[in-house]
Amino acid sequence: MTSTPSTPDATAETAAAPASLAGRAQRMRRRLERLIGIAATEGNALRALRNGDEIFPAMLDSIRTARHTVDMMTFVYWRGDIARQFAEALADRARSGVRVRLLLDGFGSRLIEQDLLDLMDRAGAEVAWFRKPLLLSPLKQNDRCHRKALIVDESVAYTGGVGIAEEWCGDARDENEWRDTHVQVRGPAVDGIAAAFAQNWAECHDVLFDTRDRFTEHEPQGDAVVQVVRGSASLGWQDMQTLIRVMLESAEHRFRLATAYFAPDTYFVDLLCATARRGVDVEILLPGPHTDKRVCQLAGRRFYEELLACGVRIFEYQPTMMHAKIITVDGVAALVGSTNFNRRSLDHDEEVMLAVLDEDFTATLDGHFDEDLQACERIRAARWKKRSVFHRAQEAAVLPIRRFL
Repeated sequence: MTSTPSTPDATAETAAAPASLAGRAQRMRRRLERLIGIAATEGNALRALRNGDEIFPAMLDSIRTARHTVDMMTFVYWRGDIARQFAEALADRARSGVRVRLLLDGFGSRLIEQDLLDLMDRAGAEVAWFRKPLLLSPLKQNDRCHRKALIVDESVAYTGGVGIAEEWCGDARDENEWRDTHVQVRGPAVDGIAAAFAQNWAECHDVLFDTRDRFTEHEPQGDAVVQVVRGSASLGWQDMQTLIRVMLESAEHRFRLATAYFAPDTYFVDLLCATARRGVDVEILLPGPHTDKRVCQLAGRRFYEELLACGVRIFEYQPTMMHAKIITVDGVAALVGSTNFNRRSLDHDEEVMLAVLDEDFTATLDGHFDEDLQACERIRAARWKKRSVFHRAQEAAVLPIRRFL
């Protein structure tokens, strides 16, 4: 009889692979819990929503079917039909007796139309402003609330990168339809997103909770392990910086970053290079010609040459503004939320991120990343070194203000 020794070996490899992935996920979970001090929760169900065509209908459906409470916060609330749809949905729920609270950043949402505010106010919705610039001391002007969160009936929540404006409508088909990602969350992690809202609401309003808050228990909804991490402006090293550092230092095979604004300090540039030098495939996906913050793009481009020399691969998205904030690691872990890879997000803004340990969810985000790469231009080291003196001068000119970008 002919022996087939390869069969048992292949079976052993197949059995070992899931165990290895599970082991890496567990090690990362314990690192995050111990180094950040926030327990991860089990039993969560996550749904990745890509672009306005998926994101806005899901959020509006949750608002329109709310029975008890709607808490929403956003940095951007501008103009357009989608801004009116949200205002009308919130007003309708408030008229029906649902407790509706809306928290707007005093700078980011300054373009909201007054008639929308009047509509919500007449319906009984509570609208609060986070740090209106004219009412602040100069020391707080630069510290904004960049968090995006929607929590409905304490049972479903949304967070990610999307603002309430027509720029986010559509499916990233042209420069008028921005590319972004939001996440629908069910399960215990909803409480972490609710806490992010409560932290900022407490600064703006005297009443933190009322009889319509039921403080219900969460039943398991899925298999995802989720840690909710909040970032706030203060001196010294912050949890958001630790979160990204743990992801970079834990990566063994692949580290992927998609971000709207890339203007890190030299520490994180060095960490990206160190990750690539130890053999990790590091890919960075950034806005291309349609960025809405050219000055921030220039600040990040100053580091391209150094990163490319380390083996980091850099791609610029061509169809429209790339506004997503996503990190994936080794196919087992993902970060998604409101935090960009820039000094402003890490040092000055109120932010919220989901650290997710779930292979299926990470695979979905990696699939989106792969599709986005098809619409990118890769930055090549040889060509980048030949960029003009004018472009180099522009990059140098933004150095004095890089920490504020």
